[in-house]
Amino acid sequence: MTSNMHTMELPRLIEIGEKNLDGFGRFLCSLAGGGGYGSSSAGGSSSSATKRPDGISLVSGSNVRRIIRKTVEGSLESAGIVYVWHKAGKNSPDSLDRIRAEIEEDDTEMVAGIGGGRSVDTAKMISFGIRRPFVSVPTAASHDGMASPFVSIKSDRPHSIVASAPLGVFVDINIIKSAPPGLLASGCGDLIANIIAVRDWQLGHRRTDEYYGRYAADLATMSAMMVIENSAEFAEKGTDARLIVEGLISAGVASCIAGSSRPCSGSEHLFSHALDAIAPGVGLHGEKCGIGSIMMAKLHGQDWRKIARALRDVGAPTTAEQVGLDADHIVRALCMAQGLRPERYTILSESEMTPRRALSLAKSTGIV
Repeated sequence: MTSNMHTMELPRLIEIGEKNLDGFGRFLCSLAGGGGYGSSSAGGSSSSATKRPDGISLVSGSNVRRIIRKTVEGSLESAGIVYVWHKAGKNSPDSLDRIRAEIEEDDTEMVAGIGGGRSVDTAKMISFGIRRPFVSVPTAASHDGMASPFVSIKSDRPHSIVASAPLGVFVDINIIKSAPPGLLASGCGDLIANIIAVRDWQLGHRRTDEYYGRYAADLATMSAMMVIENSAEFAEKGTDARLIVEGLISAGVASCIAGSSRPCSGSEHLFSHALDAIAPGVGLHGEKCGIGSIMMAKLHGQDWRKIARALRDVGAPTTAEQVGLDADHIVRALCMAQGLRPERYTILSESEMTPRRALSLAKSTGIV
C-alpha cells in the first residue's frame, strides 16, 4: 500500500430535468433496480427498474416540505414506496443524534435529503452512520454538497468531515430557479472558489509531496471557469441555473475522484469556516468562500480582480459589508483560518498572517 492510494465513491445515477419532481418515485425504483445498489446490471434505465425500495426516510426543512410535499408524496405513492418525513435541524451533534434515532426506527431502505445544504448534509451524515444509501434532492444550488461525500458540521470548531457520496442525485431545475436568487449566487461563489482550492492543492503537493490528482483538479477548475467565462453573459441575461447545477455536481464528483475535498476546498474554505465560528449564521457558505477567494487569489499572485468581477456579475457579494460582516470579523478569520486544519497546506501556511497584514490584505482587495 502506498500513501497515494485512495478510494473513489461516485454517485450511480443523476437526473437533472425541469418540472420532473413527480418522477422522484420512478427515479428511486431505478436506483433500487438495475441502476443502483445490490445489482449486477449496469446503468439505471427505466427498463431495469423492477424493484422498489423498502421505504425511504425523507429529511427536509419545514418550508421546503410545505412547498413540495404534495408532489413528492404523490410520486412515491404512485411507485408504491412507503415514506416517513423528518424535520432537519442544525447540523449539531445533538440534532444529528436525534434525527438518526428517529430514522433508525423507520426501518427504511434509503435516506433522502430534500432541500438546501442543511437538509442534504443531515441526511448524508445520518445515512453514512447507519449504513443506508443516501439520495440527494437539492432545492437550491447554493454549494457543491449536493453531490459530494462531505458534510459541514457546526460546532465551536466548524469543519467538514467525510461521509458517503450520494447513491443518486435528483434535481428539478424549475425548483432551483424558484429559490431566492442569492442562493444561486452563493453556488457561483462556491464554484469560483475551486480556482483557489486547486492552487492550494498544487502548493501542498510541491511543499509536502501530498497526493495531487490532476484529473480531479482539472474537473474542479473547469467547473469554476464555466462561471468566470460566462459571468458577463449572466450579468446581462441572468445566471444559467442548469449550468451552475451541473458545475456543482461536477465539483462534488471531483472530490469523490480525489478521495478528499482538496479540489474544492482550500484556504478560502478555511476562511469561511473561521467566519462560521466568529460570526455564526452570518452570510451563506458560498458568499464567504467567494470573498475569501478574492483575498487568497492576491496572496497566490493571481488575478483577484477577475474573480471579484465574476462574483459581481453573478450577484454575489464582494465586500464584507454585503455579507453582513465588518473589518474585525475579516481580520480575525484570516488569522484563525489555517489553524482550523494545520495539516492541510495552503497559501496561508506560508503567509505569516498577522492582524496588521490581514487588514492590509482585506483593504487592498476592497473587502473592507
